[in-house]
Amino acid sequence: MEDVVAEHPSVAQVCVIGTPDGKWGEAVTAVVVLRPDVPADEAAVAALTAEVQATRFESRYSHRSQGSTMTTATTSTTVGSYLATRLVQLGVGHLFGLPGDYNLTLLDELLAVEGIDWSGSTNELNAAYTADGYARVGGRLGALVTAHGVGELSAINGIAGSYAEDVPVVHIVGMPSRAAIERRAPLHHTLLDGDFLRFARMSREVTAAQAILDPRTAAQEIDRVLQVALDTSKPVYIGVPVDVANAPVLGAPLRIPLRCMGSEPGAVEAFRKALGRRFAGEKGITVLAGPRIHRRGLEAMVAELAGLPGVRVASQPGSKALLDEDHPASLGTYSGAATRSDEARDAIDNGSLLVLAGTVESDFTTGSFTHRYDSALAVELAVDHARMGRAVYPGVRLEDSLQVLQQLVSNSQFADASAIAATARASVPVGNFDELLNHERFWARVQDWLPASTTVAAEIGTALYGVLGLRLPPESDLIAQPVWSSIGYTLPAVLGAALARPDRRPVLFIGDGSAQLTVQELGTFYARGIRPVVFVLNNDGYTVERLLQSPNADYQDIVQWNWTELPAALGGTDVCTAKVRTVGELGAALHGASDPEHAWFIEVVLPRMDLPHLLMEFARGKRATKSTPSED
Repeated sequence: MEDVVAEHPSVAQVCVIGTPDGKWGEAVTAVVVLRPDVPADEAAVAALTAEVQATRFESRYSHRSQGSTMTTATTSTTVGSYLATRLVQLGVGHLFGLPGDYNLTLLDELLAVEGIDWSGSTNELNAAYTADGYARVGGRLGALVTAHGVGELSAINGIAGSYAEDVPVVHIVGMPSRAAIERRAPLHHTLLDGDFLRFARMSREVTAAQAILDPRTAAQEIDRVLQVALDTSKPVYIGVPVDVANAPVLGAPLRIPLRCMGSEPGAVEAFRKALGRRFAGEKGITVLAGPRIHRRGLEAMVAELAGLPGVRVASQPGSKALLDEDHPASLGTYSGAATRSDEARDAIDNGSLLVLAGTVESDFTTGSFTHRYDSALAVELAVDHARMGRAVYPGVRLEDSLQVLQQLVSNSQFADASAIAATARASVPVGNFDELLNHERFWARVQDWLPASTTVAAEIGTALYGVLGLRLPPESDLIAQPVWSSIGYTLPAVLGAALARPDRRPVLFIGDGSAQLTVQELGTFYARGIRPVVFVLNNDGYTVERLLQSPNADYQDIVQWNWTELPAALGGTDVCTAKVRTVGELGAALHGASDPEHAWFIEVVLPRMDLPHLLMEFARGKRATKSTPSED
């Protein structure tokens, strides 16, 4: 407290009550009052209050903290700097978005903090997609900055996708001043009805926490909202009025890093005992690992589990390559009737002890609900609870339930599980180099070419189903959006992934219709020196929809572009381009694209009604419901 007095001499006039036994920080309520005859010194009160709050926070969470920041208890900072510092502490090194008149001061404050870089986007929707991709592979938050009204609504589709797919994105919105909001001023970027909170209410439906900042509570609100993003892996919303962005706040809480919520020890122990009893008489376990493993950054734990006797692991489509597909325990990708391997499907559908780890059940992940396993009979490891049958263990976090599972398997008497041989792709004869490409020939050659240590992005539709039929090489990531399925997503998303993991080369497979929505973000790749390999699958429109209904309808067509001229128009003057129609042309392009020192853009001309094998299987189930996984 001496530091507070030195910083604010008038704090000597402040009386603090409500500290039983003088024990600071033990869930103590501090009430700051002033002598009636002494004018209020708001800075002094704020300093003392912040010190009490920081001490309480440190006492409660210090057992989870590692390291500290450079900020001392009495350092004064600004709201924008406080927010940026928190983001840097949480691993955010890039901000995406666009400037606007309501967020310029905010951007100046955010970018004044060391360790955070601005990556401007071509539009707000692309910014949301980019932040999503950044968060998916980095094991961290993603963040974007937009402007009130027009900017934030442009981004909201991307934020909804992050919510659907459990991606922790922080949407920061620059707003008009508090005075303008209070007097309901008829400003631009509004509906001229004086309701400035309308758009924030819209975002409430697709975010897990929201705050519109006020200097008096900004630090607490920032920490609250970011904590929710950490704990839930869901997007959050922070509105910053223009006059709040550079308002002063105390930096005391910054010395305690935010950490994910821990499990309830009693619940963990109860789950451990119950699972131990469930192991009795079992010879091994089969694990179906879902995308929430990725979201929590738990791939290494799954790999350790897969190395133990009696364990076999399959991945859902959205988490393909979570475990290296060459691993002896890997069953590959499970998607109900569309599963390539009969042995793998049998292991999941008929296994005696099935563990669902971070899984998501939807039409896409289950092959149009053709899965045969009963999730009610499986052991479920969810983000914030575990379940066995009707017994639910709330407060058991996925990190800890996986650790319990690993410990029990380590102490079991399981024998080594018989490795399931990799399902080989059917041999496709090389044939004449002049032979026209189709999906079968294209993906067979991609399989032979695809390098290790790659971030593969596969757009929903023919591209994703083609990639799901591949065995991805070691040290590879997959970026896809199978649940929300917003076409155009992957191109900006793999940009974010490339910035988060610059050690992995981005390789994108995207349909022509999808690419037309977001292709302008290629310019950002080239401006930042990123050298992707982009395959645009030109099948002349919306192939999946043609398959489902009215194949010759005008609405299935798209405008044909001169695709290979786009990179130069978008600033990629040294990008290598190719338009391939035949086996020989594809082979030459792939040979050139093997050089990581050059960016490549390859247009692949494919038959209008041709499909990858897995998509044919999926479409058979989809015809019954007339729902569709893609648009091209």
